[in-house]
Amino acid sequence: MKHIAPLILTLAPLAAHADAPHVATDILPVHALTARVMDGVGTPDLIVPANASPHGHAMRPSEAQALDEADLVIWIGESLTPWLEGPLEALGSDAQKLELLEVEGAVLHDFRETVTFEAGDHEGHDHDDHGHEDHAGHDHDDHDHAKEEEHAGHDHDDHDHAKEEEHAGHDHDDHDHAKEEEHAGHDHDDHAGHDHHDHDHSGVDPHAWLDPANALLWTDTIAATLSEMDPDNAAAYAANAEAARAEITAAQAEVTETLSGAQSARYVVFHDAYQYFEMPFGLTPLGAIRQGDAIDPSPARIVELREEIAERGVSCAMSEPQFNTSMINTVLEGTDAKTVQIDPLGSTIEQGPDFYPNLLKAMASSLSECVD
Repeated sequence: MKHIAPLILTLAPLAAHADAPHVATDILPVHALTARVMDGVGTPDLIVPANASPHGHAMRPSEAQALDEADLVIWIGESLTPWLEGPLEALGSDAQKLELLEVEGAVLHDFRETVTFEAGDHEGHDHDDHGHEDHAGHDHDDHDHAKEEEHAGHDHDDHDHAKEEEHAGHDHDDHDHAKEEEHAGHDHDDHAGHDHHDHDHSGVDPHAWLDPANALLWTDTIAATLSEMDPDNAAAYAANAEAARAEITAAQAEVTETLSGAQSARYVVFHDAYQYFEMPFGLTPLGAIRQGDAIDPSPARIVELREEIAERGVSCAMSEPQFNTSMINTVLEGTDAKTVQIDPLGSTIEQGPDFYPNLLKAMASSLSECVD
């Protein structure tokens, strides 16, 4: 019995969590938030690998199997991964779905449609009436359930597929193949397999995980959803969510300090994916080379951006690991601006419970290097 007892004690914790839900997530930041809530209970599966584009990924058999076996699928939403809707219906039809962009109280912004970004570009575009002036250096403990209830009158059904269909007239078929071929000189192998018509850059910008307020809200939502599905582990989910909130809030304070001198700096980004990070920390980019990550800029856009750079000056351009820098070099030609890499998906950050706070700090570090 002395030899058997340790084995029983070793296996006991595994048995306690044998019935934990199978959870599948879309992108690495969502996987990280979910893994933090499930820490010690179970491990979610990742559908979109760290080095893949969320906008156009061909699932591998193991990823399809994870989706097929899932009890719960947590994803940003169709506007980020339009290709995932079909597999969700075919493979994940029996799973419960949690679409994070539809969570009540989430901070949402429309895509910016201008070449340069000024404060006025955001007027009339924010959803839920979340004024981002409140975000600059604010304590996310103030973003509590009471504040979320302040927005309870906002029905996200107003931001549903009907609203997306409102933009149907802006189908990128208007940006037809002839016009795309105008840009054939730009290599799309960096984004292989992506269908330009799948990712409409109008309506809500889906890069919402970059706002810590959303990460805090979604952490609580993920914990509540899992607790309802798995009440035996509800206490663990709640404790993990509370710890995660403290970690994210601490990271936010560190980022605020790191970026304390960056508010007046001028820089350009490769594509418009960062407003959810820029607004909470008071950053003011000059503009984006691409409006979207898979839409080449027109010659007129490049000319306008170069004129703005010449007039106002920029210290830096932000590149991304998924793309080469040739287009950035063209835009910055003749200037003293440098190029620094930034990664909104955190593809090089080690997976684990510290991933999301580390993502925020890595973003801040890149921007700080860019504007020094």
